[in-house]
Amino acid sequence: MEYRQIGRWGARVSAVSLGSWLTYGGTVGEATAAACIDVAYEAGVNFFDTANVYMRGRSEEVVGRALAKYPRDSFVLATKVFFPMGDGPNDRGLSRKHVHEQLAHSLKRLGTDYIDLYQCHRYDESVPLEETCSAMHDLIIRGDVLYWGVSEWTAEQISSADELCVERGWHRPISNQPQYSALWRKIERDGVLATCGKLGMGNVVWSPLAMGVLTGKYQPGASIPQGTRADTTDAWFMEAYLQHDVLEAVQQAVAVADDAGVPAAQLALEWCLRQPEVTSVIIGASTPEQLSETLIAGNSMLTSDLIRAYDDALAPIAGQISRTLGVAR
Repeated sequence: MEYRQIGRWGARVSAVSLGSWLTYGGTVGEATAAACIDVAYEAGVNFFDTANVYMRGRSEEVVGRALAKYPRDSFVLATKVFFPMGDGPNDRGLSRKHVHEQLAHSLKRLGTDYIDLYQCHRYDESVPLEETCSAMHDLIIRGDVLYWGVSEWTAEQISSADELCVERGWHRPISNQPQYSALWRKIERDGVLATCGKLGMGNVVWSPLAMGVLTGKYQPGASIPQGTRADTTDAWFMEAYLQHDVLEAVQQAVAVADDAGVPAAQLALEWCLRQPEVTSVIIGASTPEQLSETLIAGNSMLTSDLIRAYDDALAPIAGQISRTLGVAR
């Protein structure tokens, strides 16, 4: 496993990391979730990502119990705050009150004394940026959080937060967690990657396999395979990915991988990791077996010609998807 610094900052995380959205604490049983985490850890994964809102806290509980057997200093644990966790007026957002209270809940659910990376899950237009940045700074000073980051913020929002922190002498955000894949390139077009690179921030990207579509498991004109994400109530997330022309382009990309003798999933992850601004790709897994092809990414010698051929197969369709698929995570 390859390990990379988060941007210019000191913490080093595995190039492939394990997330828990829509899986652990929900559709995947706890024993299976623990087995997935064990396989990932044993393969060298040291970065585990979750969020308080995932299954309303159950995901944090499952992840925390699964990691409890390992030395706390052997992994980097990330969670998030922003989305509603109750019906009260202060049960959401990035106010100092909500951030501090939700951190206490997350620490308890995860069974740990500190969070390595605490991420603002979205930008909060209703709260002054000064309040959010100072709250994150205070958590770091207190020792409950080591680093803080953002998720799905715009380039302008990221720049404003960094500038404010520099001006006030507060701890700066070190990371961004955006959606990114060969089928979803919005952060390139909107200048997010370039901004993060300029500021020395790393990107830990989610859905690098485009909800599993880039593995080639969904065939154009064929029925949805049973047991896949598209076969669940969460399939609406994938609507734009499951269009006939998209699946045809994916099959062309899979053929590029097959001709090179490389697993399609690995090539999809390497496509993301080739960007110097990308620190880690966050994958999901419902079974330990699903991890076999993806955990070898970040430690290969794929040629630039192969990456270019893969990109050529998907670039024409990627723009179409970026215009039609909204971010909802």
